[in-house]
Amino acid sequence: MGENTYYDWTFDLAYNIYDGPEHTVYLDAYYIDKYEVTNKQYREFVEATGYRMPRCWNDARFNQDNQPVVGITWEDAVAYATWAGKRLPTEAEWEKAARGTDKRLWPWGNNTFDKDKCNVWETDYRVFGFRGTTPVGMYEKGKSPYGCYDMAGNAWEWCADYYDQNYYYTSPLKNPKGPESGTQKVVRGGSFLYFGHYARCAARYRVPWHAESPQIGFRCVKPVKE
Repeated sequence: MGENTYYDWTFDLAYNIYDGPEHTVYLDAYYIDKYEVTNKQYREFVEATGYRMPRCWNDARFNQDNQPVVGITWEDAVAYATWAGKRLPTEAEWEKAARGTDKRLWPWGNNTFDKDKCNVWETDYRVFGFRGTTPVGMYEKGKSPYGCYDMAGNAWEWCADYYDQNYYYTSPLKNPKGPESGTQKVVRGGSFLYFGHYARCAARYRVPWHAESPQIGFRCVKPVKE
């Protein structure tokens, strides 16, 4: 992968969210971060390794210590995860952590989202008069069944998988890892700029791996050691 960058607020999501087919998969045990990776955590990585700074590093709407780091490419997220001794979640791992096993629409259940549960367009959270990300862990009522915060709204989250709309028609039933190749990566969870419909646990979308959008962050996972 090269040095191209892509900086865009919207990347044309309106008519392209896809969430099928419904199916059952089996996953090996794993740990997943309770919160999205923060600017403070990412800064420690940058200072320790000399890695380049995120695109939004100087934007006050997104660069506070306890906000999720955004404006980073998929490769940036992988570099951080590797440094931290972790990795990006597969799409299946991400959805399990967000949705649990009861087919809920949103991490907190099937009841309507509101300003106490997540940061999406309808809740209208603003920083200095502009829509922006919220501090991680702000929405206690929006936690997933496994205690994960901000899995609906706030920032889309990079997953490990390449995107293929039809992958889950033929994917393995155990530990699916996505297609072996592609040009776009999966993001999950919606963001502060989109309606709650796009933050549903099952909603999936694809973005060029080199995107540096202020809407995209990430969280990490690691396996449970036997």
